Amino acid sequence: MAHCSYSKFSHLLKLTTANLNKPTVLRTGRDIQHAPQRCKYFIRFHKTSGPERSLQERQKQHMARGLPKQKPIAGVKQVIVVASGKGGVGKSTTADNLMRPLMNFGIPCMSMGFLVEDVAPIVWRGLMVMSAIEKLLRQVDWGLLDYLVIDMPPGTGDVQLSITQNVPIAGAVIVSTPQDIALLDARRGAEMFRKVNVPVLGIVQNMSVFQCPKCNHQTHIFGADGARALADTLGVQVLGDIPLHLSIREMSDRGQPVVVSSPDSPEAEAYRKVATAVVQRLEELSG
Repeated sequence: MAHCSYSKFSHLLKLTTANLNKPTVLRTGRDIQHAPQRCKYFIRFHKTSGPERSLQERQKQHMARGLPKQKPIAGVKQVIVVASGKGGVGKSTTADNLMRPLMNFGIPCMSMGFLVEDVAPIVWRGLMVMSAIEKLLRQVDWGLLDYLVIDMPPGTGDVQLSITQNVPIAGAVIVSTPQDIALLDARRGAEMFRKVNVPVLGIVQNMSVFQCPKCNHQTHIFGADGARALADTLGVQVLGDIPLHLSIREMSDRGQPVVVSSPDSPEAEAYRKVATAVVQRLEELSG
C-alpha cells in the first residue's frame, strides 16, 4: 500500500487513467480475449495540508448542518454515558444508583405506579416486565428487612416463574374470594408454586362476608367457605378471613390502611390475624 501526497496522487491518477484504454491480452485455451488494464495502486493519505484540509473542513461544516445542536442539561455539570456492545452485561447495575423506596407508616414501598404518570398505561412485553421487576427487587435501597412482601401480578406466566427462579422465596400466600371461578385460578397459582418448590403457606379468604355498616347483618355475597374447601383439597390451612367492609375500601382509597385508621375495629383485627398466621407458618417451615 503506497503513501502519497495530493500532488503525487494527481500525477499517479493521470498515469493510471491513461493506461486504462490500453487492452491487455488474456489467453484462455484457444480464445484470445482483450480486457482493460486495472489499476493496481492503493492510496492512503497520511497528511492533510493545503487544499486537502480546506476540503475536509468544508465537508465537516456541511455534515454539521443536519445535526441537532447540543444543549446542556439544567443543573448538570458533566454527563457520562455507560454503554456496551450487547445487553445483559450489567450496564444498568453499573450506571444506576439504588432507588429509595417511599416510606408510609414506617413501611418502605416501591411500585411501578410510582415511576409513571397516573394515567399512563404500561404496555410492556414480558421481557420488559421481568426487567422492571428485577430492578424493583435488586436496585432499591430496601435496607434491613425481616420480610419483603411482593405483590405479584396475576397469572402463572413468565413473570411469576422468573421471580421464583431468581429470588429465594420463603413461602407464598394465596388470596382468593369464595367465588368458584376465583378459586379455580387460586388453585392454579398454588400448583404453580408447588412445581417450582415454593412452599404454599396458606390461603386468605378475602371478601368472605359482607357486613352492613348500619345493622351489622352479614351476607355471603360470593359464597361461603369456598376457600376453606380449596385449602382442604390442597392440604394447606386458611390463614384468615377478610370481610367485605365499606371502611376497608374507603380507607384504602385514601391511602390509610384500616389497621392504622381504625386499629380497634374487627376489620383491622382480621388483617392482624392473617399476618400472625403467616409469621407462624414461616417459623414452622424454618424450624
